[in-house]
Amino acid sequence: MDWIHKVLDSLLLWVESLGYYGIVIGLAIEVIPSEIVLAFGGYLVFQGKVTFLGAVIFGTIGAVIQQWILYAIGRFAGRPFFEKYGKYIKIKPKHLDISERWFKQYGAGIVFTARFVPVMRQAISIPAGIAKMNFGLFTLLTLLASIPWSILFVYLGYTLGDQWENIDEKAAPYVQPAILIAIGLLIVYVLFKVLRKRGKSI
Repeated sequence: MDWIHKVLDSLLLWVESLGYYGIVIGLAIEVIPSEIVLAFGGYLVFQGKVTFLGAVIFGTIGAVIQQWILYAIGRFAGRPFFEKYGKYIKIKPKHLDISERWFKQYGAGIVFTARFVPVMRQAISIPAGIAKMNFGLFTLLTLLASIPWSILFVYLGYTLGDQWENIDEKAAPYVQPAILIAIGLLIVYVLFKVLRKRGKSI
């Protein structure tokens, strides 16, 4: 396991050397989980190497680019690509099954609410691409969901300072309510769709 830590440390040093652009690239390619990159961005704020606003802005940009990539692969390569290579980005067939079912059942709005659910944050972009969801709407919903996520983890990384590597433990009390809020928003969205459909059928 030591070699994993060495690789991770090397990647984070690379992110640090590039500053804002390192945050963008680190999130876009997600070799390192986005939560860690954002928390490390917060640590760089703590060190005074980047600003809080800059870390959030570039973190959000990187998160959106990452979802653009997944959307594009879903749209132009389809599910077979992820069944073959998804394991390298921690997206399993069962995640694809769930995300496809959510997208078909709840429509475009799930692109926003799923962003607050671990793993589904990435996976939901795939059926959106496969279904050729309107790219502008996809980008807007992704952007709106990525902003609070970036703010949260940059803030936590900043407040933890030298202890930023404990982000998983520190983030848990915040992520769980975020998931509950996302579920609440999903319920409201579903009720809205059901009531709207009934209204049209009358």
